[in-house]
Amino acid sequence: MSDPIRHECGIAAVRLLKPLGYYEHKYGNALWGLDRLHALMIKQRNRGQDGMGVGCCKLNMPPGLPYMFRVRSSKNDSLEEVFGEVMDDFKDVSRKANKERKQIALERNKEYVKFEHDPDAIKEHFEFGGEVLMGHLRYGTSGGFGKASCHPYLRRSNWPTRSLMVMGNFNMTNTRELNDVMRRRGQHPVVDTDTQTVLEEIGFHLDEAHNRLYHELRDDGMDGLAIPAEISKRMDVTQIIRDSAAIWDGGYAIAGVIGNGDMFVMRDPNAIRPCFYLQTDEFIAFASERAALRTVFEVREEDTQVMPAAHVAVVKSDGRFSVEPFTEVRPPTPCAFERIYFSRGNGATIYTQRKALGEALVPQLLDAVGNDLENTVVSFVPNTAETAFYGFMDGLRKSRRFEVKKALMDMLASGKLDESKVDDLILRNWPRSEKIAHKDIKSRTFISQEEGRDALVSSVYDITYEVVKPTDNLVVLDDSIVRGTTLKQSILRILARTNPKRIIVVSTAPQIRYPDCYGIDMSELGKFIAFQAAIALLKDRNRRDLIDQTYENCLAELKKPAVQQRNVVQDIYAPFTAEEISAKVAELVRPQTTTWKGEVDVIYQTIPDMRRALEPHCGDWYFSGDYPTPGGHVVANEAFIRYYRGKTGRAYDMLFEP
Repeated sequence: MSDPIRHECGIAAVRLLKPLGYYEHKYGNALWGLDRLHALMIKQRNRGQDGMGVGCCKLNMPPGLPYMFRVRSSKNDSLEEVFGEVMDDFKDVSRKANKERKQIALERNKEYVKFEHDPDAIKEHFEFGGEVLMGHLRYGTSGGFGKASCHPYLRRSNWPTRSLMVMGNFNMTNTRELNDVMRRRGQHPVVDTDTQTVLEEIGFHLDEAHNRLYHELRDDGMDGLAIPAEISKRMDVTQIIRDSAAIWDGGYAIAGVIGNGDMFVMRDPNAIRPCFYLQTDEFIAFASERAALRTVFEVREEDTQVMPAAHVAVVKSDGRFSVEPFTEVRPPTPCAFERIYFSRGNGATIYTQRKALGEALVPQLLDAVGNDLENTVVSFVPNTAETAFYGFMDGLRKSRRFEVKKALMDMLASGKLDESKVDDLILRNWPRSEKIAHKDIKSRTFISQEEGRDALVSSVYDITYEVVKPTDNLVVLDDSIVRGTTLKQSILRILARTNPKRIIVVSTAPQIRYPDCYGIDMSELGKFIAFQAAIALLKDRNRRDLIDQTYENCLAELKKPAVQQRNVVQDIYAPFTAEEISAKVAELVRPQTTTWKGEVDVIYQTIPDMRRALEPHCGDWYFSGDYPTPGGHVVANEAFIRYYRGKTGRAYDMLFEP
């Protein structure tokens, strides 16, 4: 049911620490690393549906042979297409090589080793027969995206120590500023995306470091043939990252590899975007989700590590591994949506937190139905709300058990133990849960273009009939309510067919009031149903002046440096309680094209309850407007100006004009 405009990504990387022959001998597969990368991406596939890419870097390739490769796709089945293309290539190479090997063996009357069991040949002739393997899953649903927008991005040079491949789960709020920095240097950036900016910024400092080392070694009289290896040995990747990220403002988990085989993975100073790693004497692997590492490599949670905020992990071409800071650590604000929605629910922490989110909503629901559980049916949509639903039901049962215990103890204390009352307490008013909504087609409805989304939802979802009575409250748990369009146009209309007395939509996330700018593309303020509700309330109460004043205040704020700005959009919500906005949301999402006459209520998670459920740290700027970086406040103010002027698009786009 949730329908954010998303741009959320997942990364995976495997660095083999042994020659390919080691994996052929131990696992019977020289492509063991590639298989592990494939598995990591499958386990994070919930993040990426509309595009992906993989890259490979081979270590110590002789001059004249290529060493960096990538394959990308923007098709819906991109994961299958990319790995299918890679493995088809392997089969073609194997078939041709084996034909030649068989002929030579016949001529020499000897047995031959098949190509697929010859690690040295695989490394030389198969593009993805390398030691550094990286993959990226992109999950974007706004606008048109082509293969050229898929990661990894590649910057080629005839020097391995100047070649660079980068991918990431990130968004920079100050892309315009970063492009201006490049222009003032004399560079000529052609593409205005933050991905290109990150690639070029790291590439610039990589060039600088390479050139300094080259001139130093050349001036010291070193033979030219020996210089590349010495540059590779001395290259300080951590310092390159420090220089590159000095003015970045955003949330990011970025992975990259230099052509000589030096690999790096970095995480933003506020720990907004997630990243984990696993280190053994055979490999080092990175992923956006801890559960993916645990499943693919069959390890315990304590075997995996959280990538520290403001740190970069570097694996040098000779296998040396380090994790060092590249800037100052800031207060941790990990993205709440990772826990509420994006990450798979099988991670131990994610599972526990989602259950806690569900349980935290119990008091509000009991108040809404007047504790009448006997005439209340509880369900959930979509699948991502299922874990929270279990916590919700646990909380309802726990509440009822406490209620029964108290009543029994009171009767015992008063000496008035009544059998009929005991029967009433034990047998009545217990929570009822049913599977009401069914998703009978495995399709993510928000991936479709907006014009066809409502029709798709109507065909994808079905309901269980004759379970809900006309006297029942139908409660449906959802992970989040962002725009409300799917809710109004499809889901509520479908649920109304069960003909309940009332439908109560319960969101495990608080009201989404402010744009995101750190990786989840929820950027257009005017599309948020909570914002629409606040604007509608202002108009209902003749407070249009506040809308105009907020616009003027946003313009004034944007004249200040980013670090001095405040989020003026918070003023729009200030006159109202959360309950007033929820009531207006319920009014706005109630379907008009239905004969059903029942009531619709909307209950949102409170921010304090969400924070408790997601302890110890929680990035809640979507809900509170308290951004962890100065760029966030700038984006919020720019987003309101766009709304006021009737312009669509992201506030942090290059073309924004205050």
